[in-house]
Amino acid sequence: MENITLRKANRSDLYNIRQLVVELAVFEKEPNAVVATLENYQNAFDSNLIKSIIAEDESVTIGMTLFYDTFSTWRGKMLYLEDFYVKSDYRSKGVGSALFKAVINEAQATDCKMMKWQVLDWNKGAIDFYEDKGATIEREWYNGKIIF
Repeated sequence: MENITLRKANRSDLYNIRQLVVELAVFEKEPNAVVATLENYQNAFDSNLIKSIIAEDESVTIGMTLFYDTFSTWRGKMLYLEDFYVKSDYRSKGVGSALFKAVINEAQATDCKMMKWQVLDWNKGAIDFYEDKGATIEREWYNGKIIF
């Protein structure tokens, strides 16, 4: 991680963040799933709905987290990690660990009581990564959704 820096994203980073989300969708075998536009990202960012921390290698965005505050009726304020992605050339080099820790720090600094996210059941590398960080991967809950 010699030249890698982490920082909170600003509005001008949203194009690169969206591009990484598209790469993530391809990795997750859903290449056509991203229909949110850059304008959607900008509106969400401008209204403080979403936040992001990015990793850069000499000003090139190589990883990102995208998250937002939400509420758990059982625990109180929580942070939801919507997307977390590191370009393949930078994996296993500490970038993901640094980004994940930065999001945890953000959650704790904003008085969140819990952080949640999803991981695909076939993504053993990600599951192992999270479990190595002390996370509990819930296997008894199913996701529900309605797409409008």
